[in-house]
Amino acid sequence: MAAIHAAAMAASRPWSEAEFADLASDPLIFSVSLDDGFALGRAVAGEAELLTLAVSPEAQHRGVGARLLAGFEAEAGARGAAAAFLEVAEDNAPARTLYARSGWQEAGYRPAYYTRRDAPAAGALVLRKMLT
Repeated sequence: MAAIHAAAMAASRPWSEAEFADLASDPLIFSVSLDDGFALGRAVAGEAELLTLAVSPEAQHRGVGARLLAGFEAEAGARGAAAAFLEVAEDNAPARTLYARSGWQEAGYRPAYYTRRDAPAAGALVLRKMLT
């Protein structure tokens, strides 16, 4: 996961193997994986959070992200979540398009949320979707 995340999140600080291992030890955390990507989520108290979704650069724009997002939504629903939320960088047009096509709607904004290696921090849009 860490290698795919690092390749997909080249402009930001990718998560380390240790961070992924720590998350994997939490029983509320779940993942949906394909050869070229994964979605990592958490479900608790009737709500789910998409923590990250990463697709290898060579597999982007081929529907992998849409399949992972659908898998996340299905697993979150199976774990009792009626709604889900996520944060997406305001300058991440491909991800924003993916989420909009899947019915996610803007619910909030976090200024300067995502740090960048060689650019100013980017704000995050908080998106929400009802799953039931």
